[in-house]
Amino acid sequence: MAELTTLESLMEMGFDRNRAEKAVASTGNQGIEQAMDWLMVHENDPDIDEPFVPPVGNVVGGAAVTQSPTDEPSIADPAEGTAGGDGSIDVDDPSKVPLSEEERLEQVRRLEELMRLKQAERRERERAEELEREKQRRKDGQELQHIRQKLQDDDMKKLSDQRMKEKMEDKMARQRVKDKIARDREERAQKFGVVSPASTATSSQPAQPTPPSPTSHGPPPTKKEYDESRIQIRLLDGSTLTAVFKSQEPLAAVRVYVQVNGNTPEGQDFTLLSPYPRNEYTELDMEKPLKELGLVPSAVLVVIKK
Repeated sequence: MAELTTLESLMEMGFDRNRAEKAVASTGNQGIEQAMDWLMVHENDPDIDEPFVPPVGNVVGGAAVTQSPTDEPSIADPAEGTAGGDGSIDVDDPSKVPLSEEERLEQVRRLEELMRLKQAERRERERAEELEREKQRRKDGQELQHIRQKLQDDDMKKLSDQRMKEKMEDKMARQRVKDKIARDREERAQKFGVVSPASTATSSQPAQPTPPSPTSHGPPPTKKEYDESRIQIRLLDGSTLTAVFKSQEPLAAVRVYVQVNGNTPEGQDFTLLSPYPRNEYTELDMEKPLKELGLVPSAVLVVIKK
């Protein structure tokens, strides 16, 4: 019983002759399975349906393919399971018997079953590849999320370090102001700290009025000096902060305090306003001491947008 050639088998399975010839030639006419694999791999190629032109001197199945002016181009194919065992069919062999209809249908059925198996294997391979791609995509997404989280953490750390630096600079500025106030007190004490001899008299003797004398004058009476100011600050959202500042601190110290401790949005530019009497402070006012601005011993300030 002679079997169908690879080309005939592919055409019986529904492949057109052009694709079947390309598959047989591209696989070196090594059998139906290799040709089917080639067709399934290349079925979406843009040039799959272009006319097939066999190469000059192409040898298929051990015999040269020749073309006479009256013959159609064809591709020889080795028979499968021939008695010779060399995979070739002698077209002049008188013992070659055509397949019966039942034999032909049985061979086509076997080939179709083989094709279904190949297609199932291909679908399974594609599912495995798709699953692997999905795993890789998720892995890449997780790595990207880790990178974003690290960048966010680094930004938060930089912001925290910047705020800590600003607080430290503010603390040092306040300490410098305190030291200056202490030096001013010492200088005033040394300047006005002369005690009158009359103040050393014992309390057992009645105090005697003494006429004023140019050499016995003490320091002139002065109004009470406040070295601190309690300031209440109303923020943009209506909440309030209360803090105590030195009277000689600049108004900029209050603005820095609001930037560090308030809930002002990052990057929001603002200034301070005194409601009674209404006075919006300028950048020049920020360098002036609280005492000079009349904000001692207490005051209310309002944060407003610029």
